[in-house]
Amino acid sequence: MRLIRYAKNGSVAYGSLTREGEVQPLAGDPFGDLRPEGGPIALALVRPLAPVVPSKIVAVGLNYRDHAEEQGLNVPEEPILFLKPSTALLDPEGQIVYPEMAARVDYEAELAVVIKRAAKAVPVERAREYILGYTCFNDVTARDLQNKDRQWTRAKSFDTFAPLGPFIVDDLDPGSLEIRCFLNGTLKQRSTTAHLVFPVERLVSFISRVMTLLPGDVIATGTPAGIGPMQRGDHVAVMIEGIGTLKNVVV
Repeated sequence: MRLIRYAKNGSVAYGSLTREGEVQPLAGDPFGDLRPEGGPIALALVRPLAPVVPSKIVAVGLNYRDHAEEQGLNVPEEPILFLKPSTALLDPEGQIVYPEMAARVDYEAELAVVIKRAAKAVPVERAREYILGYTCFNDVTARDLQNKDRQWTRAKSFDTFAPLGPFIVDDLDPGSLEIRCFLNGTLKQRSTTAHLVFPVERLVSFISRVMTLLPGDVIATGTPAGIGPMQRGDHVAVMIEGIGTLKNVVV
């Protein structure tokens, strides 16, 4: 199922994308039982929203070997974790705001994992039981501030620095998905999740031994090589096989 969260006539609802490209409204709990309600709606008549509103976004640094190499850093022995605040969340087709205090703002295409139920100390072999599905993520980063601060909080946490969506797909194998990033139509990043240093199941298990993951929380699994700067007016698109395309513009 492709789960979409959308706004229509001032209300927010969940739906599933049909094979015909329409939205079937759903009633119930997206982390529990959902059921069809009413007839399908044309996708053009709704405004897609970030598919969840997480309590936290747990991001993973240097989780592709080629990205670690382009940064001149060693591949980590354990996952490197940092947090992005929920206030950084941005809808599909929303505007990434270039901060006045930043001189370089980068795109980082990533696979995002959405948590289905509270997860604490989850064994690797049971990790899939705690996953609602997968979506696209752009870990927008003020690179100059990251280098200046020598830690990542400010650089990663500006409002609009966490574009997420457009759909959550629940029936994918996350082990080998093609991931690409385009800037103004030019291919900038291309890889596959088969190259993750720490695969999805390992990340869910590891993070859940550090902090309790709640329903709707997001794990951003890291970006491959090819990161680079965006300018005001640029259009950026993150495309992941089997999920779709997350599009945003920089303003």
